[in-house]
Amino acid sequence: MLIDTHCHLDAAEFVVDRDAVYAAALAAGVERLVVPAVAVDGFEAVKNCVQRYPACVAAYGIHPLHAMAAGDDDLACLRRCLQTEDAVAVGEIGLDYYVPGIDPERQARLFVEQLKLAREFDLPVILHVRRAVDQVLKYLRRSGVRCGIAHAFNGSRQQADEFVKLGFKLGFGGALTYAGSTRIRALAAELPLTTIVLETDAPDMPPAWLARGRNAPAELPRIAAELATLRGLPPAEVIRQTGLNAAAVFR
Repeated sequence: MLIDTHCHLDAAEFVVDRDAVYAAALAAGVERLVVPAVAVDGFEAVKNCVQRYPACVAAYGIHPLHAMAAGDDDLACLRRCLQTEDAVAVGEIGLDYYVPGIDPERQARLFVEQLKLAREFDLPVILHVRRAVDQVLKYLRRSGVRCGIAHAFNGSRQQADEFVKLGFKLGFGGALTYAGSTRIRALAAELPLTTIVLETDAPDMPPAWLARGRNAPAELPRIAAELATLRGLPPAEVIRQTGLNAAAVFR
């Protein structure tokens, strides 16, 4: 099964042609799309998306880039959402130490509280990890969260192994299609295939052939084919195993 484990189909970039984007994904062979929220004010859009499009499933969470505006009311809203909506994960959550001006302590508090909710509701987490891999691992080890996905993984092999020990899969998408992404391509080629899931992060993280244009879930088969080439495997085997990996996370 071809599963896009990270696709923001609810994003404003798709407002004029969302139906067509979804139809194109299905026509390309994408059978499931995980749509993660990034802020409380986007929960309704995610909910509407999964109600309108049967192949979509929802994750609800508050992205670290929204940490400065998020407070206890937002966490309470997330709790209510997880109680009432059919969520497959808590996400997109994590830490981002790349973008300046976002207090690391506020990020950490928001992250920890959302990990507690994932533990309480027995849900996996979808992680945003940028320039903060070791810090994210530290909080995960304390959390008791059962599994999840490290979205857009860009750490070291040692860090990858630590995520895997904690029950996590590693998300690979458009970045592996660039010849200059040597570390990501090496990881994608060398990690056990049982640890990898596919994603687009559409409309962001476009693959090389889109020349920085808008990304879409219909690009996933070509990303899978690129991963297959890196590994010397038939694309069908990559699609089969990464689908099983994703299904194991989201049950």
